Amino acid sequence: MLTPSQDQQHRPAASAVWRDRRAAAWSAAGAASIVVSVLLVDRPVAELAHGLHRPAWCVWLTWIADVPVPGAVLGLACAGLAWLCGWRPSGAGRLLLVACLTTLAAIEAKDVLKLAFGRPWPETWVNNNPSWIGTHTYGFRPFHGGAGWASFPSGHTTAIAAPCAAIWPQAGRWRPALAALPCLVAAGLIGADFHFVGDCIAGALLGIASAGCVRLATDSARPAA
Repeated sequence: MLTPSQDQQHRPAASAVWRDRRAAAWSAAGAASIVVSVLLVDRPVAELAHGLHRPAWCVWLTWIADVPVPGAVLGLACAGLAWLCGWRPSGAGRLLLVACLTTLAAIEAKDVLKLAFGRPWPETWVNNNPSWIGTHTYGFRPFHGGAGWASFPSGHTTAIAAPCAAIWPQAGRWRPALAALPCLVAAGLIGADFHFVGDCIAGALLGIASAGCVRLATDSARPAA
């Protein structure tokens, strides 16, 4: 039997193991959902969305994702100036920095992954690029390069999911709103046939993974109390 002091030491370790297992389970579920989407969901949904003729409300929803990246750049610039004036982040300020760093890190990772996977878009956008709707081209062309092979993962979904995931642990009663934002952006992207469903799932997972990595790095860099 554990003594009270041993029990107190054991609980944080057990909690960390549980968090790791839960994260691994969610990651596996997300990866599986991408595979299912690529094989079974993406093409019929893209054809359905094509028939909607790109409704304006879908396009408007995608504009939500235009805010995080310039916001992150501005936030880091302001934080840098404040630091030069003697400000040291804590609490809300530290959370802001984590969200900004997460957003920019996720966007950089997204660009690398788009090149690595080389997936054509649902529709033809640039230079008569092959697409599922336009030429029935489907699949992945790793490291093909070019704007016509950059559908996976969704950059818009990544851009909105990253800061939401970074803020999530301290969001409290605002968590439903944070969960809704990536869903709204994904709905707009899919409804306007800008992206496949699998692209949006991958973008959300990338944003969440980026938040976890940045939090791990910043927490490990924090001086011990």
